[in-house]
Amino acid sequence: MTTRSVAPATASDSRYEAVRSRDARFDGVFFFAVETTGIYCRPSCPAVTPKRSNVRFFATAAAAQGSGFRACRRCRPDAVPGSAEWNVRADVVGRAMRLIGDGVVDREGVTGLAGRLGYSARQVQRQLTAELGAGPVALARAQRAHTARVLLQTTALPVTEIAFASGFASVRQFNDTVRAVYAATPSELRAAAPARDRAASRHAATPSAGIPLRLAHRGPYRAGPVFDLLQREAVAGVEEVSGPPDRRVYRRTLRLPYGTGIVAVDERPGRPRTGSGGWLEARLHLTDLRDLTTAVQRLRRLFDLDADPYAVDRHLGADPRLAPLVAARPGLRSPGAADPDEFAVRALVGRTEAERLVQRYGKTLDAPCGTLTHLFPEPGVLAGAEPHGTLGALAAALADGVVRLDAGADRDAAERALLAVPGVDAAVAAAVRARALGDPDAAPPGAALPDTWRPWRSYALNHLRAAGEPENDR
Repeated sequence: MTTRSVAPATASDSRYEAVRSRDARFDGVFFFAVETTGIYCRPSCPAVTPKRSNVRFFATAAAAQGSGFRACRRCRPDAVPGSAEWNVRADVVGRAMRLIGDGVVDREGVTGLAGRLGYSARQVQRQLTAELGAGPVALARAQRAHTARVLLQTTALPVTEIAFASGFASVRQFNDTVRAVYAATPSELRAAAPARDRAASRHAATPSAGIPLRLAHRGPYRAGPVFDLLQREAVAGVEEVSGPPDRRVYRRTLRLPYGTGIVAVDERPGRPRTGSGGWLEARLHLTDLRDLTTAVQRLRRLFDLDADPYAVDRHLGADPRLAPLVAARPGLRSPGAADPDEFAVRALVGRTEAERLVQRYGKTLDAPCGTLTHLFPEPGVLAGAEPHGTLGALAAALADGVVRLDAGADRDAAERALLAVPGVDAAVAAAVRARALGDPDAAPPGAALPDTWRPWRSYALNHLRAAGEPENDR
């Protein structure tokens, strides 16, 4: 009797199974392209499943575009949430992806990106290309193309304004990229917008009217605890939460690289008719449209929209203590911060003192909007105005770059730098690590969070808090 050997399943086999079953859990985790059509899609694309022999897999949309594939007009793969992997990873590739998402390549070029990471431009190019199939320029280009499509299909802004708002250096570059990625001219792409987007664009003809956005997330999203936290923390003049539970609106001011912004985000998530996931409705008012990409990425970090709730809930739900909490609140998120430097100051001084700082040193908006009247004061302003004590030391360290909390900061190095600031204790450093640096596995001092909850201890802690359970009990 002979035995027949069976080849082990490969990662590609698993990915094809996800495509065959149209599994939305993997949207944004990888992309697939069909060689016979020249199109790339998200795994949950509703089109007929292609033959395995015709399918190629890519880690990023940029890699698919770089191989000559255009985006599917049906499933719009560029609109998926970002990969949760970049939030978890602390290596140079993860940090680079967070910085690219924040628009650093558009503003500072590859040299600026490499300088923030502490590597040469050549090293960054090599590492990104080897792992993701695309370098920093291609990754930034894919992001610009997505921003352009959103503006074309949800606003009535002139095409020239959209080109520069998306981060392109010229209208010609904008036109060429849109044609390459979507196989359509900007005008054709605008005409092909879904009816709901065309309707929205009629109410968003100018920057002053705001830009309507759908901030996509994967899986379930438990919005209530996020809005509860934002409401408890809201600093008057900078933030407000209004409306009844389940229908609240969070609004705040934003300091951005080119100007300022005001954002409003609705609590009630939108849900597609089919598949999983959904979105949060938002509207952005920007003084400079070039800040759109950066503003969107900061909102995504604040609301933890790129998380993978399936992976988090599966891991934490296996723990006897956490299982009932996860079952009660599937999709619970670990909120971040819209402005890391601002959060560090607020974590140190508390809400009441933060409001005093806003009224005394915050910059008044040129056009206040209701109760939103100020920007939170910059670290340099605080360091000069109140140079003494822990606040002055922290503000100076933030202003001088001794403490770096940007999207690409090394979390361990940032925590060490924070603890070196006189008067900053471990509790403040842990809060900054969890919120400003978006660490999914941060644990405050004294909390009894077992290692079996790694790498999701930040989420486990949020479950305990949401349930009103003590953090220091095993």
